[in-house]
Amino acid sequence: MGVYDLQFGKGSVKIEVRDEDLLGLLKSHEIPSAATEAEAIAKALKNPIGSPPLSEMTRPGETACVVVCDLTRSWQRPSVYLPLLTEEIKKGGVRDEDIFFLIATGTHRSHSPEEHRAILGEKIYGRYSVFDHDCRASAMTDFGSTSAGTPVRLNKLAADADHVILTGAITYHFLSGWSGGRKSVLPGIASYESVMANHALALNPLPAKGRNAVCRSGNVDGNLVHLDMAEAAAKLAPSFLLNVVMNGNGKIGWAVAGDWREAHEAGMRALDSVDRVEIPCLADLVIASACGFPKDINLYQSAKTLFNAQDAVRPGGAIVMLASCAEGYGNDEMRMILREFKNADEREAELRRAFTIAKYIGYCSGLAAERFDFHLVADIGPELLEGTGIKISRTPDEALAKIRAAHGANLKTWLMPHGAYTLPKLA
Repeated sequence: MGVYDLQFGKGSVKIEVRDEDLLGLLKSHEIPSAATEAEAIAKALKNPIGSPPLSEMTRPGETACVVVCDLTRSWQRPSVYLPLLTEEIKKGGVRDEDIFFLIATGTHRSHSPEEHRAILGEKIYGRYSVFDHDCRASAMTDFGSTSAGTPVRLNKLAADADHVILTGAITYHFLSGWSGGRKSVLPGIASYESVMANHALALNPLPAKGRNAVCRSGNVDGNLVHLDMAEAAAKLAPSFLLNVVMNGNGKIGWAVAGDWREAHEAGMRALDSVDRVEIPCLADLVIASACGFPKDINLYQSAKTLFNAQDAVRPGGAIVMLASCAEGYGNDEMRMILREFKNADEREAELRRAFTIAKYIGYCSGLAAERFDFHLVADIGPELLEGTGIKISRTPDEALAKIRAAHGANLKTWLMPHGAYTLPKLA
């Protein structure tokens, strides 16, 4: 019998799995990263992919708009890479007063000055102008529509700048395949209508029903959400991109810079080399940790682990997700679509009526409960998920006892210690 510690909330829980049942631990590959974060950034800026160095692209008198992640993504450590990027811009002769930061809030809220300081860091905060994008209120420039019919209305500050420089981190994304790159434009600095129209492509076109299978983590081939985002970004024509990839310690391990398409594609490959794990078979049971606090602070934030875990379990098999969810759902729209609509058909109808990301995550969570025996180990009462199909337990032993009573004692099992990051791929 093997005993394993998996992260849960601000601590950990123990999982016992019989040696003969354990298929293995699915976790990221240990690949050497840069010795320091600054070295990773400097190397990328000196060796741009598909473009000249940024310092050779900028001129005195030009304006530079640097698109930056919002506070919810500050784990990307922008305060580390933005000072180095800013110095690179200035080497071309651009003055401090002609450089500004545009926070890519997408559909999220605006920020306080203290939050701007946390995003930019002490080295550069106060030296440059900072603006929050507001998807409903910011002045927009109309770029027409994509071939999928998505209206492309983007922040006017970016549209009017001589150079738009995209920044951020590359991770797997459950709709667009990978984050980073074009996502800084759409949804980052797009209108609310643009964002919703783009994300709605994650559903099959009517009269077909359900999720569009190509709009998933780790895939861009035929991915309509990704292709639509890229088409919108091309209308803005960003000058340059700097994206980072995090290592297992939560620090910047790798970086890519250069052309906003080519460099992003290189970053996607870098992430794959670290976090995509091939598996020889699907399991009867997957036990996945949502990586503890703050990743598992609520059900909304923990959903990424569920998307990843599903790729390692057979149809009708069982999933145990370890996520404290101390704040419950963490999103009213997710709670509403799970609690007020009773099955996938009802939830899909509501989603098509008025698409939002939060409702989509709720819809997918309910769909997982219909397709798999989905158990959540959490610090919340079962009444919060009544009627959703998701089964609540307070301990892993309680969840596993229920599963073994329903499926038998001999269950081939994958363990995912870092379920929020690791993407299984059936060989």
